[in-house]
Amino acid sequence: MDVIFIRELRVETLIGFHKRERHVPQTLQMDLEIGIANSAVFASDLVADCIDYEKVTMRIGELAAERHYNLVEAFAERVARALIEEFGASSAKISVAKLGILKNTGLVGVAIERKKN
Repeated sequence: MDVIFIRELRVETLIGFHKRERHVPQTLQMDLEIGIANSAVFASDLVADCIDYEKVTMRIGELAAERHYNLVEAFAERVARALIEEFGASSAKISVAKLGILKNTGLVGVAIERKKN
């Protein structure tokens, strides 16, 4: 499977179910693998045949800013859905982690994989 990957993308969002997390933005770090549905891009060399990763990162920033999420899992699911439904990805593999949220840990998060139906 051919994928576009984005590593260590960071976004700020209101996330978490604890009271303090409803008012203080937190940094999420993400790694993405976006399945390329249109293999024509490899021969055509045309932007129109590919998924624009700049637009992807901007859209993820919009999703992070649009509302409060209780769970990292819900945010990851929303991102996966956007990649498949809005960008035409054949699949989306995403890991999302909160930075420094627990003592003695660097990252705590979730990894999901979704495929186009």
